[in-house]
Amino acid sequence: MSVAANPLTLPFPQHDHSHCIRTALESADAVCAARGVRLTPLRRRVLELVWQGHAPVGAYALLEKLKGDGHSAAPPTVYRALEFLMAQGLVHRLASLNAFVGCVHPGEPHAHQHLICRKCQTVIEIADAGIAARAREAGEGMGFIVESQTVELVGLCQACR
Repeated sequence: MSVAANPLTLPFPQHDHSHCIRTALESADAVCAARGVRLTPLRRRVLELVWQGHAPVGAYALLEKLKGDGHSAAPPTVYRALEFLMAQGLVHRLASLNAFVGCVHPGEPHAHQHLICRKCQTVIEIADAGIAARAREAGEGMGFIVESQTVELVGLCQACR
């Protein structure tokens, strides 16, 4: 298994998080332009809020942040923005936490897994095609066709160990 560390996913002591946000927004602009879809100001702001940390954020926390910005958004508005961002491959939903994180491979189809630190809540995205292939093979071995995968591994990150 060869999984390259992606600096956008790892918490570093000297980490320039503004770079993560800037890169995510630039990538989102490029992905949406290439697909001919509209990254509205609200969708862009939701994406920016998701990327404000490497910890998962829930829809209602996003709603509160938007209200703090002066937006009069309602829950359906936030959920629609998140659905758009997921459809474009810009964010991932963590099913076990019912929360969202930014995608470090935006707009690219890829198998992804998430390492979730149970102590600091940092989320690290890995894209290991081997894990995805083994899960598909296990399903096929039982006569099951895997259509989607959600792999979330919970433990302790290097900093919290």
